[in-house]
Amino acid sequence: MIKIKKVENQDEKTRITLEIMNALPEWFSPPEDIVNKSVIHRDYPFFVAYFENKAVGFAALKIHNRYTADIYNFGILREYHRMGIGHKLLEYCVQWCKVNSFIFLTVKTLDESAVYEPYKGTRAFYKKEGFYPLEVFTTFWDEENPCLFMIKVLKEEQENDY
Repeated sequence: MIKIKKVENQDEKTRITLEIMNALPEWFSPPEDIVNKSVIHRDYPFFVAYFENKAVGFAALKIHNRYTADIYNFGILREYHRMGIGHKLLEYCVQWCKVNSFIFLTVKTLDESAVYEPYKGTRAFYKKEGFYPLEVFTTFWDEENPCLFMIKVLKEEQENDY
């Protein structure tokens, strides 16, 4: 049984980040970047997917402004892929964003121009979840890692929203 919950405890956020990101070196590296993100996540909305009380996935959201939240990091342990856990975790994030009146949810991932098999599935996941590609930034990370910027519209803009 999958259970999703928001985690507030900063030490728990760090522990879960380190555990899951270190188990997924194809998506998260180098080690010093993982440690840095485990500290950054302490101050972000942080959601965890549990399978039989074991943390098997997490999402950390960065709030850009009152309109836009960003999936800063998202990871599911490899042995739990293709079980619907990512969908449930993302849907929980979407609902949290809607309750908190965000209009957009964004994500940055590796563009297909950088041929790297693990991210082919990542892009397919976000597309299936309703994200649209907006732009590729060739130097956001570095030239070997072009950044695909994607967006999901959470609600229609109202006249008084802006």
